[in-house]
Amino acid sequence: MENFEERWIQVEFMLRERFGKVPDMESTLFLIGVNELGALPSRKFTKEQKQDLMHVAVCSLLSRRGYFEFISRDADGWPHYDQLKPVETTGLQGQERILKECIIEYFEA
Repeated sequence: MENFEERWIQVEFMLRERFGKVPDMESTLFLIGVNELGALPSRKFTKEQKQDLMHVAVCSLLSRRGYFEFISRDADGWPHYDQLKPVETTGLQGQERILKECIIEYFEA
């Protein structure tokens, strides 16, 4: 299996091919959140909903590592998660690394 950097470059290439540019981390989380919600990309979201979508993405990604567990969808179809354990990373670089690893796994699945 390729190393982390090579796999991350492949994800960036796939996103560039699909969207015309490589999205930053927030945009990538937003895209994953929209996918997890099952919404159409053309749907307009409020600023608060965009933040909620990024939170949904983080929960969904980290659920693959046992940090969160999907509970249910609410009446509006939004997924909800319970945190099972704290995410133990040091600093922003550690947080970004685990998110990138989970994003790689998300797109390789």
